[in-house]
Amino acid sequence: MIPHLIGDTWTRADASSLPVFNPATGEVIEHVPLLGATEVDAAARAALAASAAWSRSPVMERARLMFRYRDLLDRHAEQLAAIITRHHGKTLDEARGEVRRGVEVVEFACGAPTLLQGRSLRQVADGVDQDMYRFPIGVAAGITPFNFPVMIPLWMFPLAVMAGNTFVLKPSERTPLGAVRLAELFLEAGFPQGVLNVVHGAKDAVDALLDHPAIDAISFVGSERTARYVYERAAKHGKRVQAAGGAKNHMVVMPDADLTAAVPAVLNSAFGNAGERCLAGSVAVAVGDTQNSFVAAVDDAARKLVVGPGDEPGVDIGPLIRAEHRDNVVAHIERGVSEGARLVTDGRDQRERPGFFLGPTVLDDVSPAMAAGRDEIFGPVLSISHARTLADAIAQANAMSYGNMAVIFTGSGAAAREFREQTQAGMIGVNVGVAQPFAFYPFSGWKGSFYGDLHLHGTDGVDFYTRKKMVISRWS
Repeated sequence: MIPHLIGDTWTRADASSLPVFNPATGEVIEHVPLLGATEVDAAARAALAASAAWSRSPVMERARLMFRYRDLLDRHAEQLAAIITRHHGKTLDEARGEVRRGVEVVEFACGAPTLLQGRSLRQVADGVDQDMYRFPIGVAAGITPFNFPVMIPLWMFPLAVMAGNTFVLKPSERTPLGAVRLAELFLEAGFPQGVLNVVHGAKDAVDALLDHPAIDAISFVGSERTARYVYERAAKHGKRVQAAGGAKNHMVVMPDADLTAAVPAVLNSAFGNAGERCLAGSVAVAVGDTQNSFVAAVDDAARKLVVGPGDEPGVDIGPLIRAEHRDNVVAHIERGVSEGARLVTDGRDQRERPGFFLGPTVLDDVSPAMAAGRDEIFGPVLSISHARTLADAIAQANAMSYGNMAVIFTGSGAAAREFREQTQAGMIGVNVGVAQPFAFYPFSGWKGSFYGDLHLHGTDGVDFYTRKKMVISRWS
């Protein structure tokens, strides 16, 4: 049974559990306990007990500990990548990239002496000065998804604790091993007990976090439906909330696009991480007369991608997380065909091998009215639609209920600028397949892709985990 962390004590609970699989083999490698209100209460109390001393600790001491933690993460990067691949399934190269992107947020957090600075203005009135200070909010909690078991926890608790908060982390019950190792290294770095706590579980644990009176803020990444639920329930209890949800990201390919560069970028976006990421390119919109050449090039390149266990060299696409999720993705493919889409590349034959595999699949002639053009599939499926003009392509993207990412491939600065200005998405890419911001900018989803107003990491993250106090003073 996987242990949970309360203060500095790891405990293996006697509780009902779920299996943790190696998706490449279908083998059960661990069991995760389904904890609930009792364990969440113990974690919240431990965080609250540690909060007073930690919030008053000198910021330079916090920064030194975070630098030490960053070094430990760097030294154990290969181990962390192997853990990700073993219980998520993504390729080792993808797992290494995940670790690197997570560590970048830790490096950003190390800049706390600058990030946490306030502002001052003397003589705002006769003999009156005004100062703004940042204070921690108290106890924060993070609820993270299965698809990035190391990166997304690192988007949350390093910034939170550097701001002087304490933290309760609830990793996905499907991929909890990465969070456990992150917490072990956190304690090894020398952080005091109770600053970071880890609890496992599913809905009962989530609800206990959303309802607990000692928890002041909730960070969440997951599906749109759950993000909305988390936002509404936590906000009802007066908590500060950032909740990142789903996506249906569009990639617009203009007639002047360089297909030798665009096609590999589109395939990496659609099929990287087996399509299980909120920045996956889900719909490629071929504009004008680029339709036939683009579809043929995508089909040819997709057929050359290698499907297999993520720890084998030369593999491009690993397995999906569970058999039932793979079956759900297959149902989306079959529904797309039944609604009139043309199956160009069929990856369903990969189901015959052990594990939870599905090959790259391409559907052509997809319209926004079809489920394949509208719903988040979260698997290695690329839908191709067509538009006469750039304006039509933008209208397709804007018709989505989501607004996470949208990208354009073009040689025209005017087209790129028009796309940037008119597309209703929080992250825009120009000639890149995955428009992921670096750690010092916010992960800025719009519409149904995000609930809240302060996004994950970057300066938004600093604002989210701090409260501003204004001091207006007069000295005679």
